[in-house]
Amino acid sequence: MSEYGEEEERRVLGLAPVPPPVRGRYGDRPEQEYDLWPGEGPLVVLLHGGFWRYDRTHLTPLAAHLARHGFAVALPGFRLSGGSGGYPETFDDVALALDTIPGGRPYVLAGHSSGGHLALWACARGLLPPESPWFTRDLPSAVLALAPVADLDATIRDRLSNDAALQLLGGTALAADRLPLADPLSLARTTGTTGVPTVLLHGASDEEVPPAQSTAYAAAHRDAELVVLPGTGHYTPIEPGAEACRTVIDILERLSRH
Repeated sequence: MSEYGEEEERRVLGLAPVPPPVRGRYGDRPEQEYDLWPGEGPLVVLLHGGFWRYDRTHLTPLAAHLARHGFAVALPGFRLSGGSGGYPETFDDVALALDTIPGGRPYVLAGHSSGGHLALWACARGLLPPESPWFTRDLPSAVLALAPVADLDATIRDRLSNDAALQLLGGTALAADRLPLADPLSLARTTGTTGVPTVLLHGASDEEVPPAQSTAYAAAHRDAELVVLPGTGHYTPIEPGAEACRTVIDILERLSRH
């Protein structure tokens, strides 16, 4: 990683966590809880990154920042890869969280990095086989994927974050069978759209997740819009006060009108 990338990572991930005003539960397991910044504004559900291995604490500054800009924000936890999660548990939790937390209220789903993967996957649940426990037609109003892991096959091939995608999917022997149900790009290619208005925002200088992943996804999804931010790395879009984060707020305001 370059000096710029290392400084950006230290700066953004070093921000002090922000305690939520409310903490709730969407299931009985210890990991099935969520932070909530309540409000009457548009609801945004945030899915955190960390290559499916790390908790949501680092995204609390963004959640609080969005709340100060008029959004109601929910930030769920879920079982993590390398611990009690992975396939299928991480996907079970995300599906349950999204089926439970909004309570029928329309919402925009947003996710960063591997949280972007989970957000794009969640919007494709209507493309899963009807017998899948994750299948639903009750989808978000729109989705914003920030520097997303949109292509699990490429993530495996490039060995991103020490084979994080293989760890998520249970190893090489299981990955091939699980990819069609877990990979946003593969799912989008089945019909050419998830039916959910989709924006992908990627920094041109991202050193964690190649911008080519978002380019490939946008090419496969006819209802997806790709926004590339010049001179922007992987973490700056989730940094409160950064120009890239102002772009995130503008897009969420636009998407919340769907």
